Amino acid sequence: MLALALNCGSSSLKYALFDVGPDGERLVARASVDAIGSGVRDHAQAVHAAFDRLSAAGYRAPDAVGHRLVHGGPNRSSPAIVDDALTAELAALVPFAPLHLPAELAAVRAVAERWAGLPQVACFDTSFHRTLSEVAQRYALPESLVDAGVRRYGFHGLSYEFVVASVGARELGRAVLAHLGNGASMAAVRDGVAVDTTMGFTPSGGLVMGTRAGDVDPGLAVFLARGGYDAAALDDLFNRRSGLLALSGSTADVRELLARRDRDARAALALEVFAWSARKWVGAMAAAAGGLDSLVFTGGIGEHAPTVRADIANGLEHLGVRIDPERNARGDAVVSPDGAPCRVRVVQTDEERMIARHVRRLVGP
Repeated sequence: MLALALNCGSSSLKYALFDVGPDGERLVARASVDAIGSGVRDHAQAVHAAFDRLSAAGYRAPDAVGHRLVHGGPNRSSPAIVDDALTAELAALVPFAPLHLPAELAAVRAVAERWAGLPQVACFDTSFHRTLSEVAQRYALPESLVDAGVRRYGFHGLSYEFVVASVGARELGRAVLAHLGNGASMAAVRDGVAVDTTMGFTPSGGLVMGTRAGDVDPGLAVFLARGGYDAAALDDLFNRRSGLLALSGSTADVRELLARRDRDARAALALEVFAWSARKWVGAMAAAAGGLDSLVFTGGIGEHAPTVRADIANGLEHLGVRIDPERNARGDAVVSPDGAPCRVRVVQTDEERMIARHVRRLVGP
């Protein structure tokens, strides 16, 4: 069967077509629709553009479509077939993820408009973290807020799921998985199961990111609100005008920051703060995992920025982390030296392939 995986970003739509069967999935085509909001009106139009491109290239209509949805709320612990009840449940969750869910639901509707009756599968980024204990999920907030769904959810779950499947739970042991991109997070994993993660109620918490501040003192939000910031202004500040962009004063692109760091003090500072933040979180996640047998780098930065990997590892020697400079420069699958107490890996993640696997499991032959 042909399974089409759709992955909505804030201004782009990644899509991949797979031929899936009992022996796995074979990639048929992969591309993206970019400039959503300018060149392309919205995510619904992007979905139709993707279908048009696949049709023009001679591919037949898919047998099923899978979607990455950033949030499954407190009740969804695994992928599910899309129906009216699930769509209504997700619409009620929009306040939990107002930046992501509306676009993702628009993509679901666009598929239904294009191919009525075509099976669709929702794959939730939060599902991987549903194994967190009650202790790890809870914030020290009133019970009424907990009852309303305020808790640690965690994100990047499809990426982490792919890493665990690729490396193997036994091989990973007690592991910290670091998905480092414009959005960045880490997960503590033991025996392939998530025990803690850096992102919380929203994808804004944890590490310093491209344009997100990561963890900040809650009193700062109170201070800013008293000074005139409303919810929209706080959202804009913490999610779009902070992080590497704010630190550098010019860009959130790590490639540009690395190119400038030797002559631009603010670029150097941005990279140092990013590495410092990441290094601290590795320590915290290692504590949650009960030790550290594996450190895995994935995501755009984790996979392609050896200098950043080395900067993060520098100072983690007490956890057994060592980096072999030559292996790291080449981007080998294992970048730690032989015999190091902690095996440091680089894994190219594939969320779309993970989506295709879930489609096969739920609607495949």
